[in-house]
Amino acid sequence: MNIRQAFKMAWKSILGKKGRSMLTMLGIIIGIAAVMTIVSVVNGQNQQSLKQFEAMGTNRIEVSLYLFNGQDAFEDLYNYCNSLGSDLVLGVTPTGYASATVVYGTKNSVAMQKNEETMWNSSSGDQIRTDLELPPQLYYGSDQYGICNNFQLEKGRELSHLDIRNYNQVCVMGARAAKNFFGYADPVGKELSVNGYPFKVVGVYQEKDPDSPYSQDNIIVFPYTANRLLGDGGSISDFVVKAASGEATTEASARINSFLNGLTANGEKGWGNAYSNNQWQASMNEQAAMMSLVLGGIAAISLLVGGIGIMNIMLVTVTERTREIGIRRAIGAQRSSIVTQFLIEAAMLCGIGGVIGIGLGTITTRLAGTLLVKMNIWPSLGITLGAFLLSVMLGILFGIYPAAKASKLQPVEALRAE
Repeated sequence: MNIRQAFKMAWKSILGKKGRSMLTMLGIIIGIAAVMTIVSVVNGQNQQSLKQFEAMGTNRIEVSLYLFNGQDAFEDLYNYCNSLGSDLVLGVTPTGYASATVVYGTKNSVAMQKNEETMWNSSSGDQIRTDLELPPQLYYGSDQYGICNNFQLEKGRELSHLDIRNYNQVCVMGARAAKNFFGYADPVGKELSVNGYPFKVVGVYQEKDPDSPYSQDNIIVFPYTANRLLGDGGSISDFVVKAASGEATTEASARINSFLNGLTANGEKGWGNAYSNNQWQASMNEQAAMMSLVLGGIAAISLLVGGIGIMNIMLVTVTERTREIGIRRAIGAQRSSIVTQFLIEAAMLCGIGGVIGIGLGTITTRLAGTLLVKMNIWPSLGITLGAFLLSVMLGILFGIYPAAKASKLQPVEALRAE
C-alpha cells in the first residue's frame, strides 16, 4: 500500500463515522484553541509592554520618597542626582499626575472623555480606532522631564529650572495632545486654560507613539510647582532618574538608595526607595513566563485528554476492523503498512481537529485581546504553524500503540474474528 492509498482509506474511515470523529476531535479542538489564545495574548501583552518600556527609554530608576513633616524633598534629590555626574545620571524628574480640566477654545478635556467609550464601541474587529481625541494625561515634571522619559523636542523649549523656581504657569505638550487641542496650528506661545488658570505652551515634543490609542504623545507636562494651583499643594512622592547606561543604572540605584536612607534617617523621618526599570522589566518577564507556564499547563491537560481520546477511539477502530486487517495480512500486507495506515488515520484526525482549533483559537484570541487587554491581537504565523504541527504530532504519538497492536494481529486469529 502506498501513502496515497493510506490517506484515502484514512479519509474514508473518518467520514464513515462523522459523529464519532467529531466528538473525538473535540478535545484537540479545545486544547489547540486554548493554547493559541493563551500564547498569543501573553505574547501580545509582552510586546506591548516592551514597546512602552522602550518608548519611555531604558535605564530608568523609579524613586519613591516621602518625608513625614510634609517637606518637599525633590530639591534635595535633584541636587544629589545632578552631583553624581553625567557618567552616572542624565536627569531626574517628578512623575506626579495632575487632575484638571484643560480647555482651549471649543476643545475641552471633559468632553474628550466621552470619546473613549466611542472608541471601543466603534472599533472594528481588525483595528482599534486611534483617530479620536482622547483627554490628555497631565504630569508634573522638572526641566529634565524629556531626558528622563525619552522625549525629543519638535518645537519650542523644555521646561526650565527658572520656570519651576519662579512658579511660572507654562507647559510642554506631547504631539498627540497638541494636535487634539490645536489641530495643525502652532501651539507654542498660545495659552491653555487649566482649571481656569492660564498656562502658556512653551514647547511640543516629537511624536514617538502614533499607533496606540492611549498614546504616550497625549500628555501635557507642567512644572511640578504648579501642584499648588492644580493639586492639593502637597509634596510629590514619585520620581524618575535617568541613568547614563545599563551599567550605570546599578551603581546609580545603589547610591540613590544610600542617599535616601540618609535623608529619611533610615525610616525615622520618612521613607524612600529606588528601583530600576531594568529590574522591573525582568520581574515582569518572569511573571509573564510563570503565567504562560500555568495557563499553558491547563491547556496541555486538555490536549492530553484529547490525545487519550484519540488513542481510545483508534483502539476501538482496530477492534472493529480486525477482519479487514486479517484479510490484508493474509494477502501479503506487511506489518509496516498496517502501522502506517493507522498512524496516518490518527494524524489526520488530530490534524483536522487542529485546523478547526486554529480557526476557533483565532476568534478567541481576537475576543480576548479586545475585551480583556484592549489590544488588537492576531496569532502569529509561528504560533499557527506550531499549533498545527503539535496537533499532528499528538495524533502520531497517541496513535503508535493502536497502530502497533493492529500490526501484531495474526492473520488466522484476525480472520476468525466476527
